[in-house]
Amino acid sequence: MIVHIVMFAFKEANKEVNLENVVTQLKALVQKIDVLVSMEVGVDFNGSERAFDLVLYSTFETKEDLKTYATHPEHLKVVQLIKEVTSESKVVDYIQ
Repeated sequence: MIVHIVMFAFKEANKEVNLENVVTQLKALVQKIDVLVSMEVGVDFNGSERAFDLVLYSTFETKEDLKTYATHPEHLKVVQLIKEVTSESKVVDYIQ
């Protein structure tokens, strides 16, 4: 199993609305991209200065499936939105 984790720091402008919109759009990808085995999206409640605002945890059967997801048109639409509303992101991909 391939695990893909991404953390995002959101810009302060319209932060709550943008978080809600991104969460909704990310969760919708499960129904749109068949290689996406599972997805969990979480919004930070801690507020620590070390914390990011949102985390995405998704799983795939193979590395090739992760590549398919990364270039899928529906995913790319969400990526474009995320780039507009975030200031930073970090990613980890690993084999479970």
